[in-house]
Amino acid sequence: MVETSVVSPAAPAAGNKKASSTRKPQRRNYNLGSGVYRFSRTRMFHKKALWKFIGKKTPKTPRPKRKTTLEKKIGGEKNGGTRTVYLKKRTKSYPTTNKVRKHPSKTYFSQHKRRFRASLKPGAIVILLAGLHKGKRAVLLKNMASGLLLVSGPFSLNGVPLRRIHPNYVIASSTQIDLSGVKLPEHMNDRYFKRVKAKKAKKTDGEIFAAKKEIYKPSEQRKTDQKEVDKQILQAIKKHEHSLLLRKYLCTMFGLRSSQYPHRMKF
Repeated sequence: MVETSVVSPAAPAAGNKKASSTRKPQRRNYNLGSGVYRFSRTRMFHKKALWKFIGKKTPKTPRPKRKTTLEKKIGGEKNGGTRTVYLKKRTKSYPTTNKVRKHPSKTYFSQHKRRFRASLKPGAIVILLAGLHKGKRAVLLKNMASGLLLVSGPFSLNGVPLRRIHPNYVIASSTQIDLSGVKLPEHMNDRYFKRVKAKKAKKTDGEIFAAKKEIYKPSEQRKTDQKEVDKQILQAIKKHEHSLLLRKYLCTMFGLRSSQYPHRMKF
């Protein structure tokens, strides 16, 4: 393993009264996400002391009823003299089915706050545990808004391209690279990595039984971005104290022997 020095983040300035005064007062029972609240109904029942009001009933104030019909005088011998008429005219046609109204959840999945482990910071070398490149090591470049991690080998060293991976399928090591000089392109977001599915062509008589598999081919934009990012990562590796050892570390595959347990190891 490569020894690295961990720099503690700068502490916030003390005595910042303006920041504390501008904070909005938060409710006691607020929404944690997806309709789940901080306190349950029974807990809020005791907090608000609603047991004091059980059995106490205030008399309802009688409201004057609005008239819906009106009696009208009708002339003629065989008309009965009077007739009840509705004040508000009723519709002549009614829909056979009720309209389906959409009721979306209060907080969408895209609006959820993403939380990452403290060890998963840009510059950390991670071990991939799933996918096509499992067992390889890669450099963590960015924490994406979707909750995924953007990693790269770099590609010229171990063949791991720019790709996203879930943080559950990653082991973060204590080895870190200074990525302050690495600048990722602005267009490199979650939409950038979304696969574009080609429209299916209409089948003819000869192509009914012929199943064609679509082979993924990276675009020219992806190739140029890969070269630019790899160039910057390799420059950052050169500046490291143990640059030669770090290159070999990134190229080697991760594996466990007998009587080696990952939960007991310190990476």
